[in-house]
Amino acid sequence: MSKLSRRQVIKSLALSTGAIAFSANPLLSCTFRQPKKLGVALVGLGYYSTDLLGPALQQTRNCYLAGIVTGTPSKADAWQKKYQIPDGNIYNYNNFDSIANNKNIDVVYVVLPPSMHEEYVVRAAAAGKHVWCEKPMAMTVSACQHMIDACRSAKRSLAIGYRLQHEPNTQEWRGIIHDKKLGAVKQVNCAAGYRDNRIDHWKQKREMGGGVLLDMGVYAIQGARLGTGKEPEFIVKAVTSTTRPEIYKDGLDETVVATLEFPGGVIADIKTSFGENINFLDITCAQGKIHMDPYSGYAGVQGESPLGRINHPYAVPWQQANQMDDDALAIMQSKPMLVPGEEGLRDIRVVEAIYAAARAGGSVRIS
Repeated sequence: MSKLSRRQVIKSLALSTGAIAFSANPLLSCTFRQPKKLGVALVGLGYYSTDLLGPALQQTRNCYLAGIVTGTPSKADAWQKKYQIPDGNIYNYNNFDSIANNKNIDVVYVVLPPSMHEEYVVRAAAAGKHVWCEKPMAMTVSACQHMIDACRSAKRSLAIGYRLQHEPNTQEWRGIIHDKKLGAVKQVNCAAGYRDNRIDHWKQKREMGGGVLLDMGVYAIQGARLGTGKEPEFIVKAVTSTTRPEIYKDGLDETVVATLEFPGGVIADIKTSFGENINFLDITCAQGKIHMDPYSGYAGVQGESPLGRINHPYAVPWQQANQMDDDALAIMQSKPMLVPGEEGLRDIRVVEAIYAAARAGGSVRIS
């Protein structure tokens, strides 16, 4: 039995025992009430919402699918029939702001192209809703800061959808680094990408946040940052390229390679691509190497180190359900988000520096 399944069994037993004790005492059952599940509205019903978040919200314990926001009436009809969503919880982009009047919706999850993230996070916060936003957080550092400021001003929480930071295999290798169980980190090598054969998706449109660096590149940057446990100081070099200029037009990046320098002279080499299937993380430490392969999949994440195998199995869409449950529980308990807006901003700061280094053809300090 894996560590994950042991924890699940122990938790289930504890919950069952607590439920028996609770129900056996009528005074307690009348006095105390369990916190309600938080209602979540998904904004944007593309692939990620349809294939992953919607199904995941059928598995969550701390939140549920309460509403949707879409500009496509046929999608609204299909989702309403599939998930029995009330008429009053279905919105479009024109009447979105009236979501402020809906007490059944506690959280707005923005699952739109990156160019739209800033607008809808700010509008959701203004409507008094907590906000979850898919990665990349936004297209620029200034947009990220605007989103953080808007949520802070509205006294609403903001979490970025970095599912891997909630994931047990990732948490295990991060624990090894944090506790220096293999000594100091010497070098990191991380790659994340897949062969994308679409030709007219937002990922191939610069104005919508396209290009590989803002999408899969964020995983590679996360691998470098979390793998070292530090923030990079320089982009030593960076190159953007494409083998399909008819798709990735006007210099839009299909593939990016970059070298990041961290405090103490630690180097991380990263690669990200929409042209090839690559997904691994190597962290070379003083006393051995952590190797994760695949590093960032929706399932099957696993690896090894001199301390043993890293392998906590689960099925799709457990990652997404776990992420949303964690974030919903943090809201209910008034605790900080595991992945707040500031974490998304850190990655976009690196993205901007990589593009600057590629344009300059040399080293750039990360400001």
